[in-house]
Amino acid sequence: MHLHETDPAALVGLLSLDDADALLTGSAIRTPAIRVARDGNVLGESTYVRRGAAIAGAPISGLVDPRKALALFADGATLVFQGLHRYWPPLTDLVARLELEIGHPCQANAYLTPPGAQGFAVHQDAHDVFVFQTHGTKLWEIHHGRGERACERHGAECRVDDVLLRPGRSLYLPTGTPHAARAEDDASLHVTIGINQLTWHGLVRHTVDRLLDDVDDEHLPAGWLDRADEIGPGLVDRLQALALSMASLDPVVAVDREAERFLTGRNSRLRGGLHDLLAVDRLDADTVLRRRSGRPFVVTQHGDRLRVLLGDRSLDVPARLVDALEVVGSAATLTPTDLGMDPESNLVLARRLVREGLLEVCP
Repeated sequence: MHLHETDPAALVGLLSLDDADALLTGSAIRTPAIRVARDGNVLGESTYVRRGAAIAGAPISGLVDPRKALALFADGATLVFQGLHRYWPPLTDLVARLELEIGHPCQANAYLTPPGAQGFAVHQDAHDVFVFQTHGTKLWEIHHGRGERACERHGAECRVDDVLLRPGRSLYLPTGTPHAARAEDDASLHVTIGINQLTWHGLVRHTVDRLLDDVDDEHLPAGWLDRADEIGPGLVDRLQALALSMASLDPVVAVDREAERFLTGRNSRLRGGLHDLLAVDRLDADTVLRRRSGRPFVVTQHGDRLRVLLGDRSLDVPARLVDALEVVGSAATLTPTDLGMDPESNLVLARRLVREGLLEVCP
């Protein structure tokens, strides 16, 4: 466990009580972006979802009924905003920057709890968690020991700390730390950033999966159940071939492939993309551009081609663009002229990178 203190405004600005109110009552939010829990139990969607909802005559499911949700909140239920990293811009930006910094997928949820209430009993998460308070106060019960069940069996070997979170305070809980939290005299709103760690198991599995693609897909012979002694040699041959492939693989290449998988599988970051799309044909040599915040930008060379990793996709471009792309990666702002090629090529590349969402037009 680690506790950190910072300027409250820096955290409150990421998701305030007014923001949560607007999401709940004015955004037509739908499940599973909302979940409701009370006294350790997750409530069924039927208790807070509208029936017979439609848009333009077409039925839609999972539309949250704000009146029902507020009634449950008034009765002691915690409202959970899930997957905020997908639709709430301040947390979208935070998660994108954090993912690039630590190299692991992240997610953001928020928990709105009425005064004196507790949404969930003592539990532990399968990932690391950063928690920060943006409204009210919440008392956290942190168990230190060998896990929740072990603490129940060996209470003397476990320690329980009470930690009070208020706006400006953040808390780090490693994977598997048993915890629970209860709001105090005011409504409580806190945000959790979950770190879904990539693992050695995953890296090995992805690496071996590629090698398995080279194993033939011939059928086992009919009647093999009674001929195990005949099947064995064929299995040994294939396992030995696989072992040779594993022994000769280049670990740097395998790690680069895993990095590419990560850096092409992130959420799209295109906020402001409509304005850029409308402006792209009007770009000239002096238009000021900048890289979109939180967007990955990694360039690798493969012979006479470059692969540009952009977070949600990759681009394949000629290696002759390497110097121009180096300018893109190093400059805080740039103009097409700064790309250092002939005027027409400068504009073609600048427009391409704006359309792809890597560059945006400065206001």
